[in-house]
Amino acid sequence: MQSFEWVDAESVEQAVSLLGEGSERAPVVAKAGGMDLLDLMKNGVVAPRRVVNLKTIKGLDGVRFEARQGLELGALVTLARLSRESEVRRRFVALADAAEHAATPQVRNAATLGGNLLQRPRCWYFRYDHFHQAGGDDVERVRAGQNQYHAIFDNQRTVMVHASTPATALVAYGASVELSGPGGKSRVVPLSDFLLPPDMKRQGDTVIAPNELLTRVLIPAPAAGTKAAYHKQGERESYDWPICDVAVVLQMDGQVIRRAAIAMGWVAPTPRRATEAEKLLVGKKLDEELARQAARAAVSGATPLSKNAYKVPVLEAVVRRTVLAAAAA
Repeated sequence: MQSFEWVDAESVEQAVSLLGEGSERAPVVAKAGGMDLLDLMKNGVVAPRRVVNLKTIKGLDGVRFEARQGLELGALVTLARLSRESEVRRRFVALADAAEHAATPQVRNAATLGGNLLQRPRCWYFRYDHFHQAGGDDVERVRAGQNQYHAIFDNQRTVMVHASTPATALVAYGASVELSGPGGKSRVVPLSDFLLPPDMKRQGDTVIAPNELLTRVLIPAPAAGTKAAYHKQGERESYDWPICDVAVVLQMDGQVIRRAAIAMGWVAPTPRRATEAEKLLVGKKLDEELARQAARAAVSGATPLSKNAYKVPVLEAVVRRTVLAAAAA
């Protein structure tokens, strides 16, 4: 690991200014929990000249809910706190469950929501510095290699998947992120537009600019009759990276589904909405057969690789179970 300068930021404005001083060859990066950054630096994937500590900025760890505005989460809220906040668990249970099932208790106590959304892929090719030294952009080598945990959708240009589990639930809830930039200006971007397909040539996999800071995550207030569920499927019950995860948010009118959002993670370069499955559900009463039809529609069009076709039936089963769980919540 190369040496670097450490700076404790006292404000968002100072952090933005410091980030803007970086360059492609001498990047300046921000950290909060630092869980992903430390791994990237150890693996030789990132070598910053300066690390800006965000933990010293006050006011970025708030949680606030208002009936009209919805839920506002500071970027420095830890996953552990997110999983147990009463307003989050009562009104956004899929998000609380996603945070609760991320990583290990030790990691959740340090990892922040903002850092989790900004983390890089967990692809073992991406994390291998010698692969980068050899070019690091040979998709066909990855496609033909050890690809059992890679994408089964939208995998023509990249087979890497996004690593955030809370992102799956946030996409289902229609969340947005606030990005603060120079001069006190900020912009709000829907999370589905914020996340980009992973790319080994980029320094990040989002639309955030080098001189911007992710400061808040915003979720609209749930409509009356909203129910939700989340499920993460791994190879074992103890800590493991997911094979897939699914978040389902339904707006119910009695037993009839008026709106549906199904987000699937770890199966595509970014969390994927199962739009055809959602259309099947709307306007109908849910039963076991309809849930099966929706699950089949959710996996339709999958293009699995040589070693990950098993993900298709697993994902289908998880979608079916999560849809039924959401309606029964």
